[in-house]
Amino acid sequence: MAHTWIDTDAALRTVVEQLVDEPRYALDTEFQGERTYHPQLALVQIAWRSGLALIDPLAIDIAPLAEVFAGAGTMIAHACDQDLAILDRACGATPRHLFDTQIAAGFIGMGTPALTALAEKLVRAKIAKGDRLTDWTKRPLTDPQREYAASDVEHLLAITDELERELIERGRLDWARDECESRRIRPRGKAEPEVAWWRIKGSRQFRGKTRGVAQEVCAWRERAAERSDIPSRFVLPDLALMGIIQKPPKTKDDLNSVRGIDGRHTKDAVALDLLAAVQRGLDLAPDDLRVPDRDDTDRTLGPAVSVISAWLQQRSHELELESQLLATRADLVDLLNTGAGRLAEGWRAELVGEPIRALMDGRAAITLASGGRRIVLGDSAEHSLDAG
Repeated sequence: MAHTWIDTDAALRTVVEQLVDEPRYALDTEFQGERTYHPQLALVQIAWRSGLALIDPLAIDIAPLAEVFAGAGTMIAHACDQDLAILDRACGATPRHLFDTQIAAGFIGMGTPALTALAEKLVRAKIAKGDRLTDWTKRPLTDPQREYAASDVEHLLAITDELERELIERGRLDWARDECESRRIRPRGKAEPEVAWWRIKGSRQFRGKTRGVAQEVCAWRERAAERSDIPSRFVLPDLALMGIIQKPPKTKDDLNSVRGIDGRHTKDAVALDLLAAVQRGLDLAPDDLRVPDRDDTDRTLGPAVSVISAWLQQRSHELELESQLLATRADLVDLLNTGAGRLAEGWRAELVGEPIRALMDGRAAITLASGGRRIVLGDSAEHSLDAG
């Protein structure tokens, strides 16, 4: 499909006016995030039943797209979590209605496919893989780059038609729509700097004062990175961060001995700020420590969690459902701890939530069938609750 390059406010206004009444539109973005704190939006691709536009956010403000998002139309996208976060920053809005083709594919036994695989299987269309190293912030974009970008949205409407047809046949269209809605409304705001330490590899093993130092130094690094709009590792390398956490420096000389520390970090202002963050961490009161959510299921339930998790994996295979869509370990822990959560509501409750409740209440049992190759959850091997 031919595409239109949009790099003026007037041209964008024309596109917006065409889209506000469209029942569906396909959208994708290209962005760069290697050298900035927040990913830099570099291109927006939109396709609808009668057109396809490539919008240049480096040349114009794309805020008018918020009018489209506020309309009644459904945004069709593929694996769009990052797209939604970036659009929210650029437009101050996200779509009122969303259909994610990767999520939908998980409900018909396709796992979490790439767009190329989905297009080839469902609509017999080949999408060029393109150059993963493309710098989308460079201008002008070449014709092959534009064509590749356009192909990311060109087939999404047709793919959606096929997915909806199969979902209707299986009675799962509402399931897919509900999951897309839960992803649409999921919070995507920037995490508080004080919880940045949760992302450190091995952070759950930190103990004592180490955790306070990790919290305060990581928070200092995040704030400095955002102020300068650079990746946090450019402020303080991970190697230096771990060295500081493991053996907190108290003086500038101590700081100099940490691996990964260089001249940038020993300048008076930076060194004083960094050492002050270390001291705040050492002095941090236990009540001020931001501890990550833990899998705090009663340890005696460990065997039950393992067995039920295996049954859930089997059920997802039998039902041709992506396993993470059916239930995550966190979902199971939530049900066992509180009796609430995703497994206590809607279609998941009927498929797996209620059988698990019956098992935990002693109204059901787990047995093995087919020579140990199949797990059966039911009141007996003959009256299985997992049939269907």
